[in-house]
Amino acid sequence: MSRFVERLSEDRPILLDGATGTELERRGVNTSSPIWSAMALVDAPGIVEQVHRDYLEAGAEVIIANTFRTQRRALTKVGMGDEAARLAGLAVSIARKAVQVSGKEAFVAGSMAPLEDSYTPFEQAYETFLQEHREIANNLAAAGVDLLMIETMNSVREAQAAAQAAQETGLPFGVSFVCGQDGRLLSGESLQEVTDAVSEFKPSFLSINCTPLPAMAKALTALLAATDLPIGAYANAGHSEDFEKWGVAAPPEDYARHAKDWLAMGAKLVGGCCETQPEHIAAIFKPEHVEAIDGKMA
Repeated sequence: MSRFVERLSEDRPILLDGATGTELERRGVNTSSPIWSAMALVDAPGIVEQVHRDYLEAGAEVIIANTFRTQRRALTKVGMGDEAARLAGLAVSIARKAVQVSGKEAFVAGSMAPLEDSYTPFEQAYETFLQEHREIANNLAAAGVDLLMIETMNSVREAQAAAQAAQETGLPFGVSFVCGQDGRLLSGESLQEVTDAVSEFKPSFLSINCTPLPAMAKALTALLAATDLPIGAYANAGHSEDFEKWGVAAPPEDYARHAKDWLAMGAKLVGGCCETQPEHIAAIFKPEHVEAIDGKMA
């Protein structure tokens, strides 16, 4: 049994980190290229490391490496397709260094994102999805991650292919879905459908991420009804229910009150997605926000 799976079996909840891409933007890093936050691995690795360190200082126990856009398909758009393995390895090494320098105990996860836009379901043959996600999963496994985080999945077919690719590595992994205000995937498919599809590959947990903060509870309720696996929640703090960007992200204390509700509902892993900052994660870590369950986060 892996160290992460052992930790997941404990009563205490697991605190994830928060946003990387939008946090890099907030710190002045240019993320306007098609590979978004991945360009920071080349242009601003020190800032990437500092973001990770700030989340660790805030209490995060899982640091998600900056690999959301280090897949070949995305990198090919900027003439860097053959750099996929190198950049994934660089992202993981930066995250690993941040953990070591912090002196804290934490897991490094590799992010596996949708091949195209997170908010627009992408139609593609299952074998194409599988082939491309297999390369991503293998790159992350070779880089030495502790677990794989399949994130922001918006359709059943791609989520299933990514889960198969992750299982083949032998690493523990979770699958996370992005939902609309109706509590369904952005493809219109239900959480029951996608849960049934990925469960055959034995994920360690399932979660909802990047779903707008006001819509998270409905999606989480549907996920709880669909699975007996541990579940997680990390919301988008800066978008409304219809994914229109707000001018200002939800304040840390407001976000933490939502996170307390997710814990009370039964979430095992909580953290933040787009527009969250280390302050949001620190607010979740406060003992008064985990009174709904037995044990403490620290």
